[in-house]
Amino acid sequence: MYPKVTIGVCVRNSAATLRDAIESIIAQDYPHELMEVIFVDDGSEDETLSIIKSYIPKMDMKVKVFHHEWKGLGASRNVVVNNAEGKYIIWVDGDMILPSNHVRLQVEFMEQNSKVGIAKAKYGIMAESIVEVLENVPFIILDSINGSLDSKLPGTGGAIYLVEAIREAGGFDEKLKGTGEDQDAAFRIKNLGWLIKRSPAIFYERRSRTWRIIWNKWVWYGFGDYDLYCKNRSIFSLFKMNPLAGFVNGLLQVAPAYKLIRNKFVFLLPFHTSIERTAWCIGFIKKQINR
Repeated sequence: MYPKVTIGVCVRNSAATLRDAIESIIAQDYPHELMEVIFVDDGSEDETLSIIKSYIPKMDMKVKVFHHEWKGLGASRNVVVNNAEGKYIIWVDGDMILPSNHVRLQVEFMEQNSKVGIAKAKYGIMAESIVEVLENVPFIILDSINGSLDSKLPGTGGAIYLVEAIREAGGFDEKLKGTGEDQDAAFRIKNLGWLIKRSPAIFYERRSRTWRIIWNKWVWYGFGDYDLYCKNRSIFSLFKMNPLAGFVNGLLQVAPAYKLIRNKFVFLLPFHTSIERTAWCIGFIKKQINR
C-alpha cells in the first residue's frame, strides 16, 4: 500500500514554464487519491498565481494554494513543511518537468530505505541551445560519478524529503531568502543521522538559454550564498568558487562530458564555468558590500 505524498511547488514569477510543470504533476501514475499538491506563490508579479488557480479544477488530487508577499525560499518551503499531510514531500520547481513515473519511483525508493532522509532524482537532458547543453552537463556528470550522494548536499529540485526528517531538523531557515536554504536544510538533516542518497527517478529542468540569463542567475546565486557562507562555512569552499577554479573544473569535465553525450559544445565548458564563477563572485562581493 502506497503512503500519501505531498508535492511542494514553491514559485515566484514562473508563468513562462509553470504550465508544463503542473501538467507533468497531473500526468503522474502514482494514485492521485494519495497525492496532495501544495502551491506557494512567493509574491509573484506576473501571471503565476492565476495560472495555478486555473489548473485547480483540472486536478483530481487535493490542492492547497498559499500566496504571500515576497518572503524568500526558506519561508515558502516552510509553508509546505508545516501544511504537508504526506509522509514525504517531493519538491517541484516551476521550471521542472517530471516523467510520469517520477513520484512512484521516488516513493518506492524511500519506502525501501527507511534510514534515508533525502533522495535526489537524476537529471535528464533537455537542451536545445549551446548554453542549455553547457548548463546541463555538470549535473549529468555528477549523477554518473556520484551515485550515492554521501558527500554532497543536494538542492530541493527533484528531491524527495521524509517529512519526519525535515521537521526534526527544524524546517528551513527563513533568514536564507535567496539561495542555499536547501543545502542548509540537507546539512542539518544529515547531521541528525539521516542518509542522503540518489534515487532511480529522473526529472528534467529547463536551463537558461542565453549567456545574459546565466550571468544574472549566478550573480543572484553569489548574492544569496553570502548569508549561507556566513552561517556555516563548512558547506562550501570559497576557493572552489573563484573563476580560475571554475576554469579548471570545467577543463576536468570535458572528457567525461564528451564521453557521455558526444557533443562538441562540451569543449566550451572551461569558459562557461569560469564565467559562472566570475558572476558568482560579483554577487557575493555585492552582498558583502551591501550588508
